[in-house]
Amino acid sequence: MKTKFKIFALLIVILLTSGCGTSNYIKDEDKNIVKFEATGQVLQKDIICLPEKDSELYKTYEKYKDQLKYDFEDLPSCSDYNLSATKSSGLWEWAFVKPLAYLILKLGNVVGNLGVSLILIGLAIRLILLPFTIKSSSQTANMRKAQPEIEKIERKYRNRTDNESLMAKSQETMLIYKKYKVNPLLGCLMAFIQLPLFFAFLQAIYRTPAIYEETLFSFDLGMTPLVGIQNGNYLYLILLILIGISTYFSFKQTMNQAPQTTPEAGKQMKTMLYVMLVIIVYASLTLPTALAFYWIVTYAFIAIQNIVINMFNNRSLTNKPRKKKEEKKKEKIKEKLIKKEGMKYGKNS
Repeated sequence: MKTKFKIFALLIVILLTSGCGTSNYIKDEDKNIVKFEATGQVLQKDIICLPEKDSELYKTYEKYKDQLKYDFEDLPSCSDYNLSATKSSGLWEWAFVKPLAYLILKLGNVVGNLGVSLILIGLAIRLILLPFTIKSSSQTANMRKAQPEIEKIERKYRNRTDNESLMAKSQETMLIYKKYKVNPLLGCLMAFIQLPLFFAFLQAIYRTPAIYEETLFSFDLGMTPLVGIQNGNYLYLILLILIGISTYFSFKQTMNQAPQTTPEAGKQMKTMLYVMLVIIVYASLTLPTALAFYWIVTYAFIAIQNIVINMFNNRSLTNKPRKKKEEKKKEKIKEKLIKKEGMKYGKNS
């Protein structure tokens, strides 16, 4: 679990601090990345559709049309976008980015707001992934049951580094995994599923300019919280606070699912949690508000989902000892009854 959390944390840090690279961003004559002045949003070269015609954003893209990946004149408006409008440059774009952008746009037309569309699609994906989440959590719960026996093996082979001991340790560990039906690789499944989805949502938002022109709850979806605060709209601070809260409880619940570790390891996990929290909130200052809404809603969903799953897992762990106690009581009662019956027949004879 500790390794899984470190991998997840490292990849998130790389994502948020690198901005997925700068080669895809439009640059001015001085090689500076072009930002849309009204929102502070960086503009990408590989947009898949055009914003509303004659809008300021449209004019900005028109000014730098020579840098666009697709011909400016051939790009459809976002309201008319379909999956065959532009050619896919690879499997990632074809399988993830363009389908997500298409769903956001089409559902946005139905519900009347692209921000609401983004949130609904994010929640729908979480529901689709729910069976995988439950399976992964079940694996973690099984790992907690197996932990005492694994620690026993660790103590048994401590300071023994010869090949024979290492092989024996590995075989005994695998037998414990088999006994408790633990698949170590399955425990990392959700971490590796969630990251591509986050990348895909980020790219779908960046490459769909119509999202920049929408508002939700008086928030400009294309505006970064930093620009919003600089413009005197301190409501954007609420978004940052909500990002922090949803991230904290989501990661905290994930940590609670982990097998019991040493106090030192527990402290390291807590430190990592707070470091990640600071980095994510800081990085969110320069990410579009649309992504903030997606993050808040989906990670709040993850936190609640993990609370419920943990409750069921904990019940299953506590119910088994109770059942054993009840069975022992029943056995004792049976033994007493048998003895009484034996005494009774002995007297009668």
